[in-house]
Amino acid sequence: MNQFHSMTARVEDYLTARRKLGFGLKAQGTQLFAFARFAERVGHRGPVTLELALRWARDSHSTRPITAAKRIGVLRPFVRYLQQFEPATEVPPFKLLGPTHRRPVPHIFSNAEVEELLAAAGRLPPAGGLQPATYETLFGLLAATGMRISEALRLERADVMLEAGMLNVSKSKCRRSRLVPLHETTIAALQRYAQFRDQLLPLAADDNFFLSPWGRALKLGTVEDTFCRLRRRLGWVARGDYPAPRIFDLRHAFITNCLLRWYQNQINVDNAIAALSTYVGHVRVSDTYWYVSAIPELMALAARRFERYAQETPND
Repeated sequence: MNQFHSMTARVEDYLTARRKLGFGLKAQGTQLFAFARFAERVGHRGPVTLELALRWARDSHSTRPITAAKRIGVLRPFVRYLQQFEPATEVPPFKLLGPTHRRPVPHIFSNAEVEELLAAAGRLPPAGGLQPATYETLFGLLAATGMRISEALRLERADVMLEAGMLNVSKSKCRRSRLVPLHETTIAALQRYAQFRDQLLPLAADDNFFLSPWGRALKLGTVEDTFCRLRRRLGWVARGDYPAPRIFDLRHAFITNCLLRWYQNQINVDNAIAALSTYVGHVRVSDTYWYVSAIPELMALAARRFERYAQETPND
């Protein structure tokens, strides 16, 4: 490789070398080819410079600082690779434009919003049909357990163990499985749905618990379209960093409300949070602790509890 290689050729060489080592780099590859086209469009020649990297990182429709930081983050391994062939290459310093990762604050549904959602789902057409019953029960289950939507849609009849009062969530994120105990009101709602479903579809084609009116497993895209339709009908305004409330925010709301109740009731959160992390299927307890720093209401409660602790602690 030398300075007469086009930037596109350098990107191709880098991706070939990395993919031989087992790295997919699909999204990164798309970004790097975008950088190569930019470099060639502005007439850049020779080794990559810091000035070129910064120009490309900031050449985006997005004005958010994190976007430029992420672009630099994608570029850095590629530029380091080039430096072994072109010593004059300038590698962008780590965190040059700030951190490349920030977890957006979710929309936390209020109890009133959850009730509005379930009521709107129950009014879906046709009246008295399976579709309204399916969506009302599905969204209710997500709100009551904090399950991922993908986990709920994968549930089969045998996974919904109503007599035992729990769900078997198998091979979820990171191929982990877990048992999810249910509240008695959730068990009753699932029982009503199962009986109604079997009355309408005694010979369903699929063994999934939640079914479409045609006896087939629900598709994620169909569920998301239905949720968006209900969301527009209800006229919700997002609270958080996302443009609109999402189905996944039902999971966030469940976790946040658990933490809020514990703080309000003086429960030892450090002891209880490990159980909550397992219940919702988090791989790391830190993923659950993130909600304390992300949600202002939780931060306020945590701060007040620490203030009381500090006041009660005697000075040495």
